[in-house]
Amino acid sequence: MDVREAKPAELADWDAHVVDVPTGNVHQSRAWAAYRGGSGWQPHFLVTADSARVLALARAWPLIGGNGVYVSRGPLPDADVRLTLARLEAVTGWLAARGSAVVASDAEVPAGTGYPDLLAAAGFHRIDELQPSRHRLALDLTGGPDPAALLAGFSATTRNMIRAAERSDLRIVRIGPAPRPEAGSWATEPGQPRATSGPAGLDLLQTELDVLYGSMRATAERRGFGLASRARFLDWSRRAFADGHLVYLGAHEPGGELVAGATFYRHGRRWTYSHAADDARFRKAYPGAVRLLVWEAIKGALAEGRDEMDLGGVDVPGARRRPEPGEPAHGMLAFKESFGARWIELSGAHERILSPVRYGLGRLTAKAAAVVGRAG
Repeated sequence: MDVREAKPAELADWDAHVVDVPTGNVHQSRAWAAYRGGSGWQPHFLVTADSARVLALARAWPLIGGNGVYVSRGPLPDADVRLTLARLEAVTGWLAARGSAVVASDAEVPAGTGYPDLLAAAGFHRIDELQPSRHRLALDLTGGPDPAALLAGFSATTRNMIRAAERSDLRIVRIGPAPRPEAGSWATEPGQPRATSGPAGLDLLQTELDVLYGSMRATAERRGFGLASRARFLDWSRRAFADGHLVYLGAHEPGGELVAGATFYRHGRRWTYSHAADDARFRKAYPGAVRLLVWEAIKGALAEGRDEMDLGGVDVPGARRRPEPGEPAHGMLAFKESFGARWIELSGAHERILSPVRYGLGRLTAKAAAVVGRAG
């Protein structure tokens, strides 16, 4: 299968082919390419012989030349996993011819499709995840547009906490999504408060996310997990929002302080739960704030006719399995399952080493450069 770089017209409508299609993903978008480009990654917008679009991100290695490549959440999954693999192999060959030493891919293909075996036969081997989780939990929204029927499938605790939060004096702020002609916009649904988009929404989003990040940082420090810098979090969120890929929801108490906030991606057939946090000072007064935001997002996805609410992953790092009772991530698993979400086992990240010597040297020089950069 041949591969070539996208022509200007193909680049202009890139997101229509990688975000808005049924299996679309924001990590194949132009916004993601621009965001990663700001930290030294070179985007390659590629088109295969069967017209599939694939974003590949190359990171140059100092001193020795060449690069390592990440095909972020790509190629987009096809119903025929052999076709997904064929596209990945074609892109890998194109990159190899241009000096790439390793290609990594983490397309969200269910493990039960046999895709991992196909990858192994093609010379790819499993690596730890490049995104936070290998697997995910998803709520099926295809049963109909009636939110009440969906709410009935939640656990009793989650239903009660949502209802209590709805009766409280919390004020919900909705920023986005940008209306699109091909899908009913959450902002214009009868009875829904109007959402904010455009430049005004971008300014408000900056203010909201700046406060939210403080709660996210406190949570990360308490639970001991990594978090991107404030500048990087704001940069990506603004880019994704500007291109219509991101929705923000915030819950404020009567004095105006942010009780909880959350961001969600709009791509393919789904909305995806991205980041969320609450302010510990308000947990006793508003214990259901985060659940209310997830519920509002589910209603937003329903209003747009999406098939799924993707609640993201909670698998155990290293082991990449469901957390057991007593493990730190088990509470988040129970939280997501309380909405009726089901566990989806994914194939996970794999890489193919094209030049073992350059790969080894490249990893060493990249680590050394990072150490020098931190020291400076």
